[in-house]
Amino acid sequence: TLDYVVTKIPRWAFEKFQIAEGVLGTSMQSVGEVMAIGRTFCESLQKGLRSLEQGRLGLNADPAEAVTERLGDAELMAAAAVPTPERIFRLEALLRRGVSIDAVSAATGVDSWFLDQMARISEERLMLEAAPPDAMTRAGWRRAKRLGFSDGQLAYLWGMPPADVRALREGAGVLPTFKTVDTCAAEFEATTPYHYSTYEDTDEIRPASRPRVVICGSGPNRIGQGIEFDYCCVHAGLALREAGYETVMVNCNPETVSTDYDANDRLYFEPLTTEDVANVIAAEEPVGVIVSLGGQTPLALSGDLPADLVLGTSPASIDLAEDRERWNALCSRLGIPQPPGGTATSVGEAQEVAARIGYPALVRPSYVLGGRAMAIVYDDQELAAAIDELADFGSLGREGGPASERPVLVDRFLEDATEVDVDAVRDCTGEVQIGAVMEHIEEAGVHSGDSACTIPPTTLGDGVVAVICDYTRRIAQELDVKGLLNVQFAVKRNGDSPLQMPTRWSGPGASDVFVIEANPRASRTVPFVAKATGVPLAMVAARLMVGATLAELRAEGMLPEAADGSPQASGCVAASDYVAVKEVVLPFNRFPEADAVLGPEMRSTGEVMALDATPGLAFVKAQLAAGTRLPPEGTVFMSMADRDKEAGLRAARILHALGYQLAATVGTAEFLRRGGVPVAVEVAKLGDQAGRDAVELIEAGQIQLVINSPRGRGPRADGAHIRSAAGGAGLPLVTTGAAALAAAHGLRDLRGQRPTVRSLQEYHRSLRGAA
Repeated sequence: TLDYVVTKIPRWAFEKFQIAEGVLGTSMQSVGEVMAIGRTFCESLQKGLRSLEQGRLGLNADPAEAVTERLGDAELMAAAAVPTPERIFRLEALLRRGVSIDAVSAATGVDSWFLDQMARISEERLMLEAAPPDAMTRAGWRRAKRLGFSDGQLAYLWGMPPADVRALREGAGVLPTFKTVDTCAAEFEATTPYHYSTYEDTDEIRPASRPRVVICGSGPNRIGQGIEFDYCCVHAGLALREAGYETVMVNCNPETVSTDYDANDRLYFEPLTTEDVANVIAAEEPVGVIVSLGGQTPLALSGDLPADLVLGTSPASIDLAEDRERWNALCSRLGIPQPPGGTATSVGEAQEVAARIGYPALVRPSYVLGGRAMAIVYDDQELAAAIDELADFGSLGREGGPASERPVLVDRFLEDATEVDVDAVRDCTGEVQIGAVMEHIEEAGVHSGDSACTIPPTTLGDGVVAVICDYTRRIAQELDVKGLLNVQFAVKRNGDSPLQMPTRWSGPGASDVFVIEANPRASRTVPFVAKATGVPLAMVAARLMVGATLAELRAEGMLPEAADGSPQASGCVAASDYVAVKEVVLPFNRFPEADAVLGPEMRSTGEVMALDATPGLAFVKAQLAAGTRLPPEGTVFMSMADRDKEAGLRAARILHALGYQLAATVGTAEFLRRGGVPVAVEVAKLGDQAGRDAVELIEAGQIQLVINSPRGRGPRADGAHIRSAAGGAGLPLVTTGAAALAAAHGLRDLRGQRPTVRSLQEYHRSLRGAA
């Protein structure tokens, strides 16, 4: 029989959709999963729970259990009977309170075998709480560790730092050992090079013959951190293996390529925590560790690892980019404009910052991916509500709310601005190469991970692109980046919207380009850039981290030969070549109770890419790839917020010229008519007896496309009902003015020419000027 237990646990993201506590059912709602391996089920389960990266250190015994501990026995039993992501923690709490396994099983339907295993963990916890740590025997340490208790859990139970727990454990001679997964159950010799930790006497790690590099993966897929980062890790492994290194992957996500047994020389199926990664490093003795390719998960570990082992950009530079005061000083020193802002640890401090910088303001915690708990606020009341929400929910809430080491960032939000992403690499000689400049289709305010974007920029003038590239190079030099860098900019302008071709906007001066933030790590756009340009940025970055230069990589053929800084030389797509569009995939069909709107908090769970000769054609192809089929004819319903009406008017003019009928709410209809666009159907407000409302028209099959943008924070009952009806009817739904204009341009281009069908290799050959 097999001598190990494997546990798979889903990861959910109900908090992203304002669903208080998601109830699990027959429709899949998870966005990712983890896998853990141990000698016992208890060990495997606890490792899996801490692999989820949702503030849990295992099966309770951590600060996040406070919510469960506040419930009474009857209330806890009732809650445990409902299948939710928190159910397993409630089951353990019931058992720890002395409720019998039979009673819990009868009330919840959970099999007694699993409850018995949880009871073993509960019993061990009670023993650990009763025993002083300095009285722990070697046998006691090993028993606790083989039941899956992490040093962090023990530190919580004993009220001491995890480092002190580790020192006591190691002083008792209790160290992890690593076993090889034996899928043959000892019937044949197992050579599969993937491993898991446990606490026994012998290691099964074979000695290495080449220098080793540990690559920390991205952990479970979640909104904001998904397969894009695994792509970077896999390509880094390929590049380093070709360069003569032995690559060691640490990850816990069974869905990824990085956890295929042959993707790297060695694979450790371990949680991405300080304790577990440190154990792997101690076992492997690598020449370096890569933490900047797997997203925020490994990056957060960089400060706990030996600084001389971290390859690429130093932990000090990573922290500098996140430290608001030092980042502001850096930008000021470089002469790079940025939106005014500040940090706060309370509502009062936040309101003081807002009084200085003005509204609207963007509020967010530090060190986040996917815009978690990010909000745009327009007055003191909304700001107070946003700060209170940050203090109570999510990872910041679990850590005790805002504090000096966990400040809330408050920045002036630039309305009517175009957001721009730049991916670049820098080597140890100081040379910087721009990978691509990407223009977002949705305006600033929609999270970059939820916005469609284009390579090359389709409305930014060459002068503005030059300023953006110059700022990127200056930031890369000042941060002493070695490897990848992503910088986000906002270009402030009035009256223009994305994808308005063929006219290219000439652009304002440098004072209208603002830097939003810089991240000296891989970004989620790296795979898109690599496929759009043919430049393997992740492979390039990995080689730069171990000392190669850009000049050497050009000589090897990994990069284009030219190095004069032009878009073509840097691997960017020039305007005359083709246009690549990245579009997102949104999961609102799985969450019908959620409002299908885009904002500063990321909600997409995937993405697609399309290429064609014009931005419009590429956009339409991207919509089709994402599951949205724009109708070739029919009636378009429009209800636009004031900020989107100018873009909506331009879209309406195009749609009317193409022969579409327009239906609109009273305010939008009046605006369109004043702009010279006839409206065939004026739609009543919901519940108004004077005429048919939008929901009735949608349900009657009389609408083929819905364009409906929300009107900011606060009540939006009509719009939410309209968007819900569109989702229920399977209609294409557009929720921003910029996307409406992009869709209109795409439909117009589709009338005039056929989409191009070419392989990616053909596009790349045209970019390089090859025959």
